[in-house]
Amino acid sequence: MTSYQSRLGEGEGIAEELAESQRAISIAEFFEKNKHMLGFDSEARALVTAVKEAVDNALDACEEAGIKPDIYVEIQEAGDYYKLIVEDNGPGITKEQLPKIFGKLLYGSRFHAREQNRGQQGIGISAAVLYSQLTSGKPAKITSRPKGQSDAQYFELIVDTDENEPEISVDETTSWERPHGTRIELEMEANMRARSSLHDYVQDTAVVNPHARIEFDEPGLDEPLKFERVEDADLPEETEEIRPHPHGVELGTLLKMLEATESYSISGFVQGEFTRVGGKTADSIVANFNDRHYGRGMAWTPPKAHEDADVETAVADAVANKAADATDDFATAVAGAVADADRVAHHEIEGIVADAAETVEADHDTTFGATVRENAVAAAWRAVTAERSGDLYELVDAATTVRKDDDAVEGLASRLADKFDGEEGDRHRLTRDEFRAYVDRAADMTEDHDDATFGDTARENVVDELWAAAERVPDDPPNVSAVADDRDTASDLLTAMRETDIISPPTDCLSPIGAALLEDGLRKEFDADFYAASTRDAAVHGGDPFIVEAGIAYGGELESEGSVEVMRFANRVPLVYQRGACATTDVVKSINWRNYNLDQPGGSGIPNGPAVVMIHVASTNVPFTSESKDAVANVPEMEDEIELAVREAARELKSYLNKRRSMQQRREKQDKLRTILPEMAAKLEQVTEKGELDIDDSLARIMNNVLVEREVEDGTVRLAVENNDDVNADVDLTDIVTAEPRDTNGATVMEMDGEWFVKWSPTVEPGDRAVLEYSVSDEAEFTVSVDGVEDEKLTVDA
Repeated sequence: MTSYQSRLGEGEGIAEELAESQRAISIAEFFEKNKHMLGFDSEARALVTAVKEAVDNALDACEEAGIKPDIYVEIQEAGDYYKLIVEDNGPGITKEQLPKIFGKLLYGSRFHAREQNRGQQGIGISAAVLYSQLTSGKPAKITSRPKGQSDAQYFELIVDTDENEPEISVDETTSWERPHGTRIELEMEANMRARSSLHDYVQDTAVVNPHARIEFDEPGLDEPLKFERVEDADLPEETEEIRPHPHGVELGTLLKMLEATESYSISGFVQGEFTRVGGKTADSIVANFNDRHYGRGMAWTPPKAHEDADVETAVADAVANKAADATDDFATAVAGAVADADRVAHHEIEGIVADAAETVEADHDTTFGATVRENAVAAAWRAVTAERSGDLYELVDAATTVRKDDDAVEGLASRLADKFDGEEGDRHRLTRDEFRAYVDRAADMTEDHDDATFGDTARENVVDELWAAAERVPDDPPNVSAVADDRDTASDLLTAMRETDIISPPTDCLSPIGAALLEDGLRKEFDADFYAASTRDAAVHGGDPFIVEAGIAYGGELESEGSVEVMRFANRVPLVYQRGACATTDVVKSINWRNYNLDQPGGSGIPNGPAVVMIHVASTNVPFTSESKDAVANVPEMEDEIELAVREAARELKSYLNKRRSMQQRREKQDKLRTILPEMAAKLEQVTEKGELDIDDSLARIMNNVLVEREVEDGTVRLAVENNDDVNADVDLTDIVTAEPRDTNGATVMEMDGEWFVKWSPTVEPGDRAVLEYSVSDEAEFTVSVDGVEDEKLTVDA
């Protein structure tokens, strides 16, 4: 077959022929051919992805309107296809916006918003519509009733992939029993092979959205699965959009911001366009920017008055046509100010000369113009910089180790001094990179001629000393438009922002679940013996704040065989697929779970046991590995926070398991004592002939238990609490009496159905004993209930 290339004409016109085949590609057309990138790569997974996108939209809509979500999900068999129905009680969608939301890819309100959101790109639900029409050829059916309107709007539509626009086939007003909300129906090629993943998604969504109620129905269920909301669970806190953080912006974005801003100065720009930048921080950014843009002015030690390079003489010689006394006063003032400085840079001499000139002009009624001042500055600067080797020797010697001999240090210093030779009037203003270039050339020459060695560390130390000795330039930085027009200058500004210490972004743009609600969510969906949850403080990745939360459920009805279940979430959305490619899974595998009393064959990997480990990442920009948003990328800052959050919860699990093991050992010991002590008591009774012995007291003291005893005599009831442990015992003791008690001495008494509840809550110190005493007039029966002490540490003889 003849190839396309061979059919092109030879010679001129080839480019034109090739150009004829070039055309723009619609985003909808692109994803039409690459639907796997959005999670629609198989019929089983496609159904899960469609449910996920529809439910996420429903949750977002309800929360944004301040409505506790009530969501209904149903899957029906429809001939060769499956029909997905999702309803919510949200605020509804206006007639104008509805077609675009469901029929246009990359359409949404959250892409530019720096705040936590489930969705951001505006692809999800429209991608589900696109998959539905590709596989079934049928339009999406959408009903929506905005809150406060009497009628609903009904649409049937598909995505026009050539134009990435909704193509509407039905548009009509209808009635709907819901007072407000949205309903979508999609038919698609799918299967139920991922039923377990689907159930996991719905249950996991209920765990991290305890404020939501979800009902789910599918073929084969006797009745829908209902996931009720946690009682009194509030909606997530409303998030606030924040400006970008200086540490997260990239060069291209910075250039766009510079071009768009209304600020004139760099200080105003960084304060107005970024978060966490106030006046002092802006000053630091400008100072760092000036260091990069202008460099620093090398400052030298002034010569002493008796040295050949005398500043006063040099300045006096440079001043012409002025009265002698004015010239002398001017030269003396300049020389004195220079001598008072430990080090002086060129721009500082300019300031000294200006101050001296103004003073002398006022005292002598004469003028020191610009030319005179420039000559004076040049003369003073020549005097200050006449001898540089000794000055540089001190700096190099301070930067190098004692192993460097004087000849090597002197050689490097003298060659550095030569590098500062330039045209007359050179201000010795250098960037740090230029300082490094000076040092490298001087060090190379010294190594070649003096048989000395200056490694990278020594060279960098010398640069540090020179940079510290140099003075920052007071010049105003370029204005915003000048920076925007020069990529290299903008790059200097970007580096300056990243070098400046700026506090982390605010976290009111995030809405974490919170440890308490996270634990409630686990309790609601998992019947376990132990629950723990932790929420970390906010951290920053790429300028975007994020918070990591972790929870653990253990024991109870959880599956005891096989690996621990790892539940992954990002912005309250379960991550169903690509478990092995997710940073959360990698972190869980890397933890040594044996330290937390979980079985981990080989010392690495997912541990075994009846447990669930859940991890939630809340961020303004979750770093997903792909457009399908199934896995979190391996970002070091995020991995560190995930590990710390999991370890916090795991430490509580370790304490629980250690305590449980300790209690088990106590039970086994007490069981043995209960077998042995009666036999010993019987023998002692035979030997001592003192009658039956009470072994409960002995057992309590041997086991260091809290002992509760009762004594009833002549209508007086005494309940004694004896603490044989080595820590305080906070006991909640309730005595249930069938006759009315009197003289209860501060205990709380409540009557119910002919019984009296006498409640007492003493704190008994180690080795101490507390007694509750009250009276009853008639024959009574007693039942004691003790809380606050583990059963394994309690002995009741009452």
